[in-house]
Amino acid sequence: MRKRELRGRNGAHPQMPESLRVLFIEDDPAIAEMYALKLDLDGYAVSVAADGESGLEMARQGQPQAIFLDIRLPQMDGFAVLEALRSDPATQTIPILMLSNYSDPDYIGRAMNLGAAAYLIKTETSPADLSKRLAELGAPAPLQPQGLETAPAPAL
Repeated sequence: MRKRELRGRNGAHPQMPESLRVLFIEDDPAIAEMYALKLDLDGYAVSVAADGESGLEMARQGQPQAIFLDIRLPQMDGFAVLEALRSDPATQTIPILMLSNYSDPDYIGRAMNLGAAAYLIKTETSPADLSKRLAELGAPAPLQPQGLETAPAPAL
């Protein structure tokens, strides 16, 4: 089981409020790193699981605000993870975005029927697209650093 945590800007900036948690379930380390780094830069706290079983465990324990889920995973495929998350009252409302190389309509239909919020094709989805998709789904945007607002000018 490979588990990786990125801390978001929270770890680098003590003034940053708690980041929103995103779980990325992806077995290809290069793909996971590419997408996770962009989400991290956008202010999300990203956890990465390299297989379906550890991803399911991390989702249940960490209660992320959103999950990006690959289909082809070791130990437990993405469809089984999606089905397990949707049948668990503790995780059934978390938006799950499938992120896969498979563009077969049967795969897309199956994922959507199992309760995926979206189905994204990796070759058509840039790292910058992930934050946009989170916003489209109504996931709250990451909080901005505190203390940067200026006070209104005093009345004369």
